[in-house]
Amino acid sequence: MSAVTWKGTSRLSILTLILLITPAFAFIQAPALATPQSPQGTTGRRQGGFVPGQKRAPEDPAILARGKTLFEINCRSCHGADLRGGDMGGPNLLRSPVALTDQHGELIVPIIQGARQSMGMPAINISQADSEAVAAYVRSVIESIGVQGRPPSDGQKDPDILIGNASRGKVYFDSKCAGCHSTEKDLKGIATRIPDQKRLQTTWVEGGREMGGLVPERTPTAEVTLPSGETVSGLVVHLDDFLITVKLPDGSERSMARVSDSNPRIVVHDPMEKHRELLSQYTDSDIHDVTAYLATLK
Repeated sequence: MSAVTWKGTSRLSILTLILLITPAFAFIQAPALATPQSPQGTTGRRQGGFVPGQKRAPEDPAILARGKTLFEINCRSCHGADLRGGDMGGPNLLRSPVALTDQHGELIVPIIQGARQSMGMPAINISQADSEAVAAYVRSVIESIGVQGRPPSDGQKDPDILIGNASRGKVYFDSKCAGCHSTEKDLKGIATRIPDQKRLQTTWVEGGREMGGLVPERTPTAEVTLPSGETVSGLVVHLDDFLITVKLPDGSERSMARVSDSNPRIVVHDPMEKHRELLSQYTDSDIHDVTAYLATLK
């Protein structure tokens, strides 16, 4: 079905939103990787994929142990001991859509075996079974990160993450963020309100406050037009191929069956669209630089 019209032209899949924005988005089915969002004025249904935040089935401890050893030998130098990137410049796997959506090795294993050599990722000379063990280990680490982006705890003192350039961060902020955010309004004193470095970085990357439930300024709203002509508007509580549930202004909820692509007609307005769009563009340097800049806003 393709009944939902998404307002805007973001090309980042809603999957990444679910990962980094809010648990409220767990009601939307995650997309296949690299599937662009539908342009404004069109309709589109997102397909497939594992939804971050859901629990995977437990992995075999023996496979995890072998995967950890293989990762240490073959992958650590590029991706780091905690998967956040290593000395040789490999990408942060904790933010990788591939690592976050892999279920049984179907996405990670082909890359280990050479599917991305043209993109600078060399093939690793290990067997299919060993590749699957590495994939299982990567998934197990992601399961243990807790708050989005946090590496697994090993009892050691957390590193200082304020390693960016605040001046460059200000330039990036003024270019990409100032259209919606103000250092004199919503972000005034943010470093005082959020003194913890990691939480500060996570908060701005995810696009808002660390709150549960439906947060109006961060939750999609929908306009549902029924065949009778009646229009129902509210916060999206649940949306799938068969049903949409919205929270009305009086606090009540209303569910409506979806009969076809246009019955009822659904238009979703997503206030976090720009954050998801930028999420596919951030480099690690951008993130560190903006965090360093925001840390000066006391």
